[in-house]
Amino acid sequence: MCAGFEGSCLCGGVRFSVSGFSEKVANCHCSMCRKFHGAAFGKLVGVKGLSWLTGKHLLKEFVASNGTTRMFCSNCGSSLGFRVKGESLEKIELAISVFDVDIPVKVDAQIYTGYKAKWCELHKGLGLVVALLTT
Repeated sequence: MCAGFEGSCLCGGVRFSVSGFSEKVANCHCSMCRKFHGAAFGKLVGVKGLSWLTGKHLLKEFVASNGTTRMFCSNCGSSLGFRVKGESLEKIELAISVFDVDIPVKVDAQIYTGYKAKWCELHKGLGLVVALLTT
C-alpha cells in the first residue's frame, strides 16, 4: 500500500505513485501543451518521490523541436507528463488529470497566454504570463 498519491494511464497499464508535489502549478496555454493534452490548456505538476509501480516498459517519449520531452502510454495513448530538455525521468511534471484522486495543489498561474486558443477564456484571479523566454 502506498502512503502517497497514485495515478495511472487510461488503460491502467502504467501506474505510479508520488510522495508529494511542487508548490507551483500553472495552466499552460502553449500550442504543444494544448495538442498533447487535447484540451484548452495543459495542467502539469512537479512531483516528489516518483515510483513507477507497473508498466514502465509501456512509456514512450516524444521529443519536440524545442527539446522538451512528453511522455505517454504506448498502449492507450494517455498523455502522462513532460520534462525539460536534459532532465532525468525523476524530474517529470505529471498531468494532474492522471491521478486517481484530487490532489492537494492549487493552480496559481496561467502561462503562455499569448498562445491561448481564441475560444478559451482565461481564469480571473490567476496570474498571467504571456510568454516565457528560453535560452
